[in-house]
Amino acid sequence: MAHPTTTFGPQEPSFSELFTPKLVTVLREGYRLEHLRADAIAGLTVAIVALPLSMAIAIASGASPAQGLYTAIIGGFLVSALGGSRFQIGGPAGAFIVLVAATVQAHGMDGLILATFISGLILAAIGFLRLGTYIKFIPYPVTVGFTAGIAVIIFASQIKELLGLTLASAEPGALLEKLPVLWNNLPTANPATIALSASTVVIIVALKRLRPRWPGLLIAVTATAAAAALLALPVSTIGSAFGGIPGSLPTPHLPQITIEKMMAVMPSAFAFALLGSIESLLSAVVADGMTGRRHRSNCELVGQGVANMGSALFGGFCVTGTIARTATNVRSGAHGPVAGMLHALFLLMFIVFAAPLASFIPLASLAGVLAVVAWNMFEKQAFWTLLKASRGDAAVLLVTFLLTIFRDLTEAIIAGFALGSVLFIHRMSQTTAVHAHAPFVAEDEADATTGGRTAYDEAAASDPDIMIYRISGAFFFGAAASIGAVLDRISDRHRALIVDLEAVPFIDSTAANTIENLAHKAGRRGLTILLTGTTEALRAELFAQGIRPPMVQFESTIETALARLNLPGGTERFNSAPAAASPH
Repeated sequence: MAHPTTTFGPQEPSFSELFTPKLVTVLREGYRLEHLRADAIAGLTVAIVALPLSMAIAIASGASPAQGLYTAIIGGFLVSALGGSRFQIGGPAGAFIVLVAATVQAHGMDGLILATFISGLILAAIGFLRLGTYIKFIPYPVTVGFTAGIAVIIFASQIKELLGLTLASAEPGALLEKLPVLWNNLPTANPATIALSASTVVIIVALKRLRPRWPGLLIAVTATAAAAALLALPVSTIGSAFGGIPGSLPTPHLPQITIEKMMAVMPSAFAFALLGSIESLLSAVVADGMTGRRHRSNCELVGQGVANMGSALFGGFCVTGTIARTATNVRSGAHGPVAGMLHALFLLMFIVFAAPLASFIPLASLAGVLAVVAWNMFEKQAFWTLLKASRGDAAVLLVTFLLTIFRDLTEAIIAGFALGSVLFIHRMSQTTAVHAHAPFVAEDEADATTGGRTAYDEAAASDPDIMIYRISGAFFFGAAASIGAVLDRISDRHRALIVDLEAVPFIDSTAANTIENLAHKAGRRGLTILLTGTTEALRAELFAQGIRPPMVQFESTIETALARLNLPGGTERFNSAPAAASPH
């Protein structure tokens, strides 16, 4: 293939093609017994992870552990059956704890269920209107910032259960009000509770390090529950706090609906829909990066919408795609959406056959699970990298992070997005320049006679294994998703990809993250990526994000990149380049 720079316009897909669930796609491919076996193993593995996590998230959100399981069963089944991602696992997510708890406090459980149902309608509408693509315009520092902020709030919400504190009144929700109350009640800490929560964390961390394929969450919760029961420790359990878990699903119903109630919960419903769309599409992108498949954003949002409506009918709350459980599904060898559907059925089997055992689970054990979840949610490497990358990215990150902790998640996302847009405008203004004598049509140039002109190489121009892609204009968060999708498709079929950035005035952290994800995926396939035409400012931004040799290679021009690739052992030499190699 020659090195094309022409943009090809694919035929516009039909409505049915855009909104066909991935389950249908997988079944059309031919679903055999070995596929069912792989999906069953993956589904069981994910269910083992989801079982303690769903109950822990529900309790932290102000709901009952049974509601967490209802959410995972109904919502998880519908997300996999109707969504646009092949590997997505749906269920209750830690990111929703703050919003759900605030909704319960303000509107009660009926208000939460109604808000969840309305958010499902909103998500389905966003998908059918094909607005899912715009969710990808959220800048990378905003997603890192609000995720880190949520992690801090989740951990703070579990301090009482981790230490077994006894409070004279209800625990405040706001962080600045909560911390002094917890500090003043430290003398009421329960040593048995501290021992159980610490043991839970230690077991999870140790198993992840020593036996990463073992179900650390379930083992930790089971072991600490057995210890608490055998030693008759004076700690709160699911049985003592909630009366256990019912042995069946509830009858579908909705709370009484009035116009006044709908208007009251509408802000919560929009917040659920906004966060749910962001979380689910991020999770789908992670699955795509791990597997090389591509999800359909709008179909995924429609599936998420139906799942939220279904969850609300059975007394559950917000459903979204969950990154950790989806990644576990992929690593466990899932073939398609049947794995997610089976994970829901396995959880249902637990309710039917083993619900009484859940009564022995200490709340301290579930608090330990959430403490580990919060630690993992805080993307420490990405957070510090963005802080050091540039003052603009650091400002967007910190504004989003601090507003999430001290104000409101929705405000944080809106403010972070607005600040990111202002930063983009500022950067664009700095890249504007006035050139003397810049004709509308380039003037003819004579052939160089001093050896500066590269001879035409017909072999290089027809090499089917090398692809050149030229990007022109600002490579920023608004263009990152579409450019990333094109680069990803191109990288499927070649041994080397040259990305020319000569006409790119600047690149932001979201775009740099796109290149990083592409590079990691290419590395797993043995594909070489070369960046050409980078200015000193572009290289500084890329290096600040950790994008340097041997992850990618740098060449000054496309010609020099082609020349080095077409030398004997070209790609092998690039792939073995030392980490300290110079970019030129």
